[in-house]
Amino acid sequence: MTTSGIGVKSQGARPRVHLEEEVMGTVVTFDIYDDAGVAPTLLAQHLEMARTSLHDADRVFSTWREASPINRLRRGELGLREMPTDVTDVLASCMVARSLSGGWFDPWSMPGGIDPTGYVKGWATQRALEILLRSGVRSAIVNAAGDIACAGDLGIGTPFRVGIVNPRSPRELACVVTLRGAIATSGVYERGPHLIDPHTRRAGTRVESASVTGPDLGLADALATALCVGGADVLERIEGIEGYEALTIGSDGTQAQTSSFPLAE
Repeated sequence: MTTSGIGVKSQGARPRVHLEEEVMGTVVTFDIYDDAGVAPTLLAQHLEMARTSLHDADRVFSTWREASPINRLRRGELGLREMPTDVTDVLASCMVARSLSGGWFDPWSMPGGIDPTGYVKGWATQRALEILLRSGVRSAIVNAAGDIACAGDLGIGTPFRVGIVNPRSPRELACVVTLRGAIATSGVYERGPHLIDPHTRRAGTRVESASVTGPDLGLADALATALCVGGADVLERIEGIEGYEALTIGSDGTQAQTSSFPLAE
């Protein structure tokens, strides 16, 4: 999973609804800026459904829960055909991410067995947003410790903006991004070495921070992990993925980015 290398810059606007939920080992926040006049009872129902979906993802995919389906699969107690649909769907998406990243994102090469958590937090956050939008909400952000999925904007012609943290000085921002869709950032400056190079099966990264934007947070999350581990090779690959852009920050502070990365003016 990615680290919290991103902060939302609200530009003075305040959400109509703000909710925090502790789940997946972090705090997930829901901020609704335009509820489109959705009835309070309907909105509350969809917020509860979104919250429940996050807890379901944690129950199924947590590698810290002894009896979670993913752990039972890792131990060989259950086969893939006995897994919940969410597991087979996520693993199918992980195969796509593995191919797109040139193997730099590879849940099948993790110590201890298959571990799709580098995709799951983004996927679960994106799903929570989509549940919320089914209520009729037009503008909202779901933020899972820096994995952010959003829809709409702060107002007419005022897009969301998020700041990417300077990994060498986490109290400062390295840059600000205009956000439409999703963004994920991966790095080791907060948690220390924890990202695994799938080729060596050891902890190792080529950049201090890697951010990926795009329409789907699950894939952005996986690509950000791959980019942090693989560096320039993965940056070049992301350049060729339609709808996705990326930025890296090296140990010396040097930034590299794809041609259309949405830096704010």
